Amino acid sequence: MSERIEIENVVSPGRVVRVDKAKYDAMRGALLAVLPPAAPGLTVAEAKQKVLPLLPQDLFPAGAKAGWWLKAAQLDLEAKGSIEREATKPLRLHRKQ
Repeated sequence: MSERIEIENVVSPGRVVRVDKAKYDAMRGALLAVLPPAAPGLTVAEAKQKVLPLLPQDLFPAGAKAGWWLKAAQLDLEAKGSIEREATKPLRLHRKQ
C-alpha cells in the first residue's frame, strides 16, 4: 500500500483530500521547477507541456493522469501560498515571491 498525504484546495478552504504521496511529490516538484518566479507565468496547458518530460514514467506512464495530478498540485500549492494565479483568461500561474 502506498503512502498517502493530505492536500488542500484553494477553491474549497478547510477541505482536505488524501492522495498518493509519491505521485503528488513528483508533480509538485515538476510544477515548481517549470513555473517562473514572476508574472506573466504559464497557462495550465503550457505548464502541463513542460512538466510531462519531468515526470517519472513508472508513476505516470505516457503521462497518464498527469492533468488530474497537475490540477491537484496547483490547487494545493495555491492554498499553501507557494504559487499564485493571475486574473487572466486563460488562467496563468507563477511561483510566489
